[in-house]
Amino acid sequence: MILTILLQAGAATGGAQFIIMMVLLFGVMYFFMIRPQQKRQKELNKFRNTLEKGQKVITAGGIYGTIREVKEYYVLLDVDNNVSIRVDKSVVMKDNSDLAQK
Repeated sequence: MILTILLQAGAATGGAQFIIMMVLLFGVMYFFMIRPQQKRQKELNKFRNTLEKGQKVITAGGIYGTIREVKEYYVLLDVDNNVSIRVDKSVVMKDNSDLAQK
Protein backbone atom coordinates (compact mmCIF):
# COMPACT_ATOMS: atom_id res chain seq x y z
CA MET A 1 0.00 0.00 0.00
CA ILE A 2 2.75 2.45 0.94
CA LEU A 3 4.74 1.39 -2.11
CA THR A 4 1.71 2.07 -4.31
CA ILE A 5 1.39 5.57 -2.87
CA LEU A 6 5.09 6.19 -3.41
CA LEU A 7 4.85 4.95 -7.00
CA GLN A 8 1.90 7.21 -7.72
CA ALA A 9 3.67 10.18 -6.15
CA GLY A 10 6.80 9.38 -8.13
CA ALA A 11 4.91 9.20 -11.41
CA ALA A 12 3.12 12.48 -10.75
CA THR A 13 6.13 14.54 -9.63
CA GLY A 14 8.99 12.87 -11.45
CA GLY A 15 11.25 9.86 -11.12
CA ALA A 16 14.06 11.75 -9.37
CA GLN A 17 11.99 12.37 -6.23
CA PHE A 18 11.01 8.71 -6.10
CA ILE A 19 14.63 7.60 -6.32
CA ILE A 20 15.62 10.04 -3.58
CA MET A 21 12.77 8.75 -1.40
CA MET A 22 13.85 5.14 -1.88
CA VAL A 23 17.48 5.96 -1.08
CA LEU A 24 16.37 7.71 2.10
CA LEU A 25 14.18 4.75 3.03
CA PHE A 26 17.08 2.31 2.65
CA GLY A 27 19.35 4.67 4.57
CA VAL A 28 16.93 4.78 7.49
CA MET A 29 16.54 0.99 7.42
CA TYR A 30 20.32 0.56 7.48
CA PHE A 31 20.92 2.88 10.44
CA PHE A 32 17.98 1.66 12.54
CA MET A 33 17.91 -2.06 11.73
CA ILE A 34 20.93 -3.50 9.95
CA ARG A 35 23.78 -1.61 11.63
CA PRO A 36 22.68 -2.26 15.26
CA GLN A 37 22.21 -5.97 14.50
CA GLN A 38 25.71 -6.19 13.01
CA LYS A 39 27.12 -4.43 16.10
CA ARG A 40 25.37 -6.89 18.47
CA GLN A 41 26.62 -9.84 16.42
CA LYS A 42 30.20 -8.52 16.51
CA GLU A 43 30.03 -8.08 20.31
CA LEU A 44 28.64 -11.61 20.72
CA ASN A 45 31.42 -13.10 18.59
CA LYS A 46 34.02 -11.18 20.63
CA PHE A 47 32.47 -12.51 23.86
CA ARG A 48 32.52 -16.10 22.56
CA ASN A 49 36.18 -15.78 21.55
CA THR A 50 37.16 -14.54 25.03
CA LEU A 51 35.39 -17.20 27.10
CA GLU A 52 37.36 -18.32 30.14
CA LYS A 53 37.14 -20.82 32.95
CA GLY A 54 34.82 -19.90 35.84
CA GLN A 55 32.65 -17.54 33.78
CA LYS A 56 28.86 -17.80 34.18
CA VAL A 57 26.99 -18.26 30.90
CA ILE A 58 23.63 -19.32 29.52
CA THR A 59 23.02 -21.48 26.46
CA ALA A 60 20.55 -20.72 23.69
CA GLY A 61 18.37 -23.49 25.17
CA GLY A 62 18.19 -21.70 28.51
CA ILE A 63 20.65 -23.79 30.52
CA TYR A 64 22.66 -21.80 33.07
CA GLY A 65 26.14 -22.97 33.90
CA THR A 66 29.72 -22.14 34.77
CA ILE A 67 32.49 -22.83 32.30
CA ARG A 68 34.84 -25.57 33.42
CA GLU A 69 36.87 -25.99 30.24
CA VAL A 70 37.19 -24.09 26.96
CA LYS A 71 38.19 -25.80 23.72
CA GLU A 72 38.35 -24.49 20.17
CA TYR A 73 34.78 -25.35 19.14
CA TYR A 74 33.01 -26.24 22.40
CA VAL A 75 32.92 -25.52 26.12
CA LEU A 76 32.34 -27.82 29.07
CA LEU A 77 29.72 -26.39 31.43
CA ASP A 78 29.11 -27.32 35.06
CA VAL A 79 25.34 -27.11 35.49
CA ASP A 80 25.03 -28.84 38.88
CA ASN A 81 27.09 -30.89 41.33
CA ASN A 82 28.92 -33.55 39.31
CA VAL A 83 26.89 -32.70 36.19
CA SER A 84 28.71 -31.31 33.18
CA ILE A 85 27.59 -30.86 29.61
CA ARG A 86 29.50 -30.10 26.44
CA VAL A 87 27.97 -27.40 24.23
CA ASP A 88 29.04 -25.71 21.04
CA LYS A 89 30.47 -22.21 21.47
CA SER A 90 27.88 -20.82 19.06
CA VAL A 91 25.05 -21.39 21.56
CA VAL A 92 26.77 -19.73 24.55
CA MET A 93 25.65 -16.25 25.61
CA LYS A 94 26.44 -13.87 28.46
CA ASP A 95 24.55 -14.54 31.70
CA ASN A 96 23.05 -11.25 32.87
CA SER A 97 20.97 -12.73 35.70
CA ASP A 98 23.38 -11.39 38.34
CA LEU A 99 22.96 -7.86 36.96
CA ALA A 100 19.16 -8.10 36.99
CA GLN A 101 19.06 -9.06 40.68
CA LYS A 102 21.05 -6.01 41.84
